[in-house]
Amino acid sequence: MARKTAQDDPLAPVTLAVGQEDLLLDRAVREVVAAARAADADTDVRDLTPDQLQPGTLAELTSPSLFAERKVVVVRDAQDLSADTIKDVKAYLGAPAEEITLVLLHAGGAKGKGLLDAARKAGAREVACPKMTKPADRLAFVRGEFRTLGRSATPEACQTLVDAIGSDLRELASAAAQLVADVEGTIDEAVVGRYYTGRAEASSFTVADRAVEGRTAEALEALRWSLATGVAPVLITSALAQGVRAIGKLSAARGGRPADLARELGMPPWKIDRVRQQMRGWTPDGVAVALRAVAEADAGVKGGGDDPGYALEKAVVTIARAARSRGRG
Repeated sequence: MARKTAQDDPLAPVTLAVGQEDLLLDRAVREVVAAARAADADTDVRDLTPDQLQPGTLAELTSPSLFAERKVVVVRDAQDLSADTIKDVKAYLGAPAEEITLVLLHAGGAKGKGLLDAARKAGAREVACPKMTKPADRLAFVRGEFRTLGRSATPEACQTLVDAIGSDLRELASAAAQLVADVEGTIDEAVVGRYYTGRAEASSFTVADRAVEGRTAEALEALRWSLATGVAPVLITSALAQGVRAIGKLSAARGGRPADLARELGMPPWKIDRVRQQMRGWTPDGVAVALRAVAEADAGVKGGGDDPGYALEKAVVTIARAARSRGRG
């Protein structure tokens, strides 16, 4: 959810939504509109782009009404307003009208910073809507979605959903809502897998995860499902290679906090935690064996063999056995 960083009343005279994440910006607007219509079902909502807000327009929209109607005025892309219109908005910030809520959507950054500073100085309620570029941020978003929907989801389920859907917050939110609507009880990794492993990237990494965890049967099942649903074999060998290399890199690294290791190894902190769990049972010799198996499979799927599926199955079995090499030693 969008993080609120100022007073928490959606009916504050001015709400400033700052950032470039469209879903969060839209939610900030919807929250204000819902609160206004809860107070007055006849609330008038005006949603404007910079070209629709000419000098003098804001004064017209916020002038006193004979009927004292509640109104929400939404200004999108406020950083793109003309200089004259910005003057109008700054003047309004100094004396906001009663029964009117102004919502300014601003991308942040240098452009239009004077308006941003003026709104903050005037005490606007601020909602942060940052672009979520880091996997850890998207993971936190998914966890928050399930909490907001009143349901419990395991950490593995949240991570699997992020792996499956990717970076689109609207799709992540929609997927979480769909799972909540369709599934009873705690949402776990298996449930998410049944719904979303048809996606190529998710399928490939599911195969790799199960293999490096030494779960041979599950890895083979995921592999066959991936191939049956049209996932390119080269994507699977790539995922296997990434999985084994991550085990090797973390095994060779010195101990430390996930954040420190993340910087050292070029991995996000959440992946450090996951790989630490996966690397139990691995030995340096096991990593070497697994890397050779991946190389052979890669050659096999790129024309060096007659049956890419067989080459991948052989690699998966070898990697899964290598994952248990410490226990056999």
